[in-house]
Amino acid sequence: MRHNKHRASLGVTREHRAAMLSNMGASLIRHGRIETTLTKAKALRPFIEKVITKAKKAAASKEKSAALHLRRLALRDVRDIGAIDILFKEKHKEFAGRAGGYTRIYKLGPQRIGDAAEMALIELIKAEDQGYKKSRGRKGAKGSKQPAAEKASEAAPAVEAAPAAESQA
Repeated sequence: MRHNKHRASLGVTREHRAAMLSNMGASLIRHGRIETTLTKAKALRPFIEKVITKAKKAAASKEKSAALHLRRLALRDVRDIGAIDILFKEKHKEFAGRAGGYTRIYKLGPQRIGDAAEMALIELIKAEDQGYKKSRGRKGAKGSKQPAAEKASEAAPAVEAAPAAESQA
């Protein structure tokens, strides 16, 4: 039975998947963003975020042996010494103020010619990046969580701005 064994198999063997995620993780660390299929990007996200967390913990560690252990664990996953050096020496500072969510995936749509695979762009996010504001849904939609007083206050500035624009013209 496959209970508690869910992960993106990507249609390859376990060894191939480990090597593919390792190579994609090294490329993501080196370049900051890579273009791949949406399925591979979704599989790469938890993989690389765990490695970045190890780098952050190693930087915060007071003991050299603990930092070295975390570095070796990361090197076990991402089998590229150069990429791990970049992450542990330079890039871990970019994520210091961020409590997770180090990657962002943009869907690019079905662009690959051969098999029409849905493509995506996965990138690393810096700590100061706030992202985008989530919309609250349609204005005045039934069941919206916005109180009536806030709805009225949002509509009021639009009404006041209109006469002012006409008087200046």
